[in-house]
Amino acid sequence: MTWDLSCPDWEERLAGRRSLVPDLPIDVARGERAVAVFNKLRLADVPGTPTLADAGGEWFRDIVRALFGSLDPVTRQRAIRELFLLVPKKNSKTTNGALLMLTALLLNERPNASLIMTAPVQDVAQLAFDAAAGAIALDDVLSKKLHVREHLKTIVHRETKAELQIMSFDPAALTGQKPVAVLVDELHVVAKMSKAASAIRQLRGGMLPYPEAFLAFITTQSEEAPAGVFRAELLKARAIRDGRQRGAMLPVLYELPEAIQKKQDAWRDPANWSMVTPNAGKSITIDRLVQEFETARDTSEEELRAWASQHLNVEIGLALRSDSWAGALIWEQQARAGLTLAELIRRCEVIDVGIDGGGLDDLLGLAATGRDRETGEWLAWCKAWAHPMVLERRKSEAPKLLDLEKAGEIVIVDQIGEDVEQLAQDVLQIYEAGLLDKIGVDPSGIGAVLDALSAAGIPEKNAKGEDMIVGIPQGYKLNGTIKTTERKLAEGTLWHGGTELMNWCVGNAKVEPKGNAILITKQASGTAKIDPLMALFNAVALLSLNPKPVDDLAGFFANPIIV
Repeated sequence: MTWDLSCPDWEERLAGRRSLVPDLPIDVARGERAVAVFNKLRLADVPGTPTLADAGGEWFRDIVRALFGSLDPVTRQRAIRELFLLVPKKNSKTTNGALLMLTALLLNERPNASLIMTAPVQDVAQLAFDAAAGAIALDDVLSKKLHVREHLKTIVHRETKAELQIMSFDPAALTGQKPVAVLVDELHVVAKMSKAASAIRQLRGGMLPYPEAFLAFITTQSEEAPAGVFRAELLKARAIRDGRQRGAMLPVLYELPEAIQKKQDAWRDPANWSMVTPNAGKSITIDRLVQEFETARDTSEEELRAWASQHLNVEIGLALRSDSWAGALIWEQQARAGLTLAELIRRCEVIDVGIDGGGLDDLLGLAATGRDRETGEWLAWCKAWAHPMVLERRKSEAPKLLDLEKAGEIVIVDQIGEDVEQLAQDVLQIYEAGLLDKIGVDPSGIGAVLDALSAAGIPEKNAKGEDMIVGIPQGYKLNGTIKTTERKLAEGTLWHGGTELMNWCVGNAKVEPKGNAILITKQASGTAKIDPLMALFNAVALLSLNPKPVDDLAGFFANPIIV
């Protein structure tokens, strides 16, 4: 029977500094036995080498009790087969994880079993190994029972011959493993690696023969918007916690409620920090966090956001850096849900289109920016296309692109040419509605787009005899348009749909000084994608010319289409 692992009152529990592990029908004796083993382990890097009974937090003992107490003594089936722990830095995350796995090795009853703890980099894996090996060295009984193979970062149980390997995350080494227990440390970093999702899928598959197997993720929040397998597991954990999904994953998420995260004055208030600092008073103090907060705040907005993501688990929407575009600072506050292409066509009196990109390792970006016929505000909608080749040539960006595809904000086409054909059909909707002013493009490498627009029926000239497709000067000549976009955002007169696609692209944009101007270029942004943002600039460049409504085009259509 599947247990209900939801914790719908998690916000109240956080506010009351109570356990985030819900009441569960565990085998109490088995759970307490695991806690007793865990409590006897010593911390080798703490003065006095105290036991976890004295130095550990009750919050983590609750996790140990639930995880090991979920094993049915008759069927040997574990009801909690996975753990997702989201906890900020300085809360003994890696040490607790290492000693959790050492406890699993000691309680394991399967001969020759394989247990694995893996971390994104060798240094973190070494810290975990040192914590486990140090606890063994400080206990005469454990020293006799366990053999520490320092050079292999492996601990062998002399009686069961089971092995705990502590290693850096390597998809090649993890593929084909058949472990009875796995712990992945810092999943948000692991998720950025190529084939991380595939490796975790392989680990899950390797555990299937063992009913007692478990997979644990212990991680902080990401310094960037969650992506890839980290985002997928985080969303699953939240859904189970909130009761929107059933599953065998125990979600323990030390994250501030959304209402607090969205208000800077709320998450910056130290009075709220103990909610997500379960080890306060032991490995970290709130006073120390205040000192680090002040240092980060006085350094830069970028440093402060990074600090908040790691020490308060505040989820970052835009990855702001010191060289970020100024408009990124106010981008999120100008989001208005529901600004689709159909909504722009319904509300605007005139629309300009911008197009950028389209190479095999690029995105093809489309932006439509219109003027609201009632308020005069500017409304923007953006979309992008990609070819599967970009997933191979830009592997660091592949997890994010796949997430955006699932969200319906990027289309990954099967064949070259499908992208420009679909783009042309979107532009055609605007044209047939009698709202299209002009189309702004980067003059270089745009031939396929021009052909597709022509094939879709977009004329070369408008009713006034002007070119419908206009080349927008790039580089430093785009400086005025960039500044216009910034001002419109700051004035609160440019609104966008708040899509993950554009949050990502805006966060990717890097500013490069050029004389008295600034540049936002693909070269400066490196492998990070900004094509839809550049398309938006192209559209803004045209709308800045204050075009008149395209009323005189209505007569050219027998049945103007209103979406």
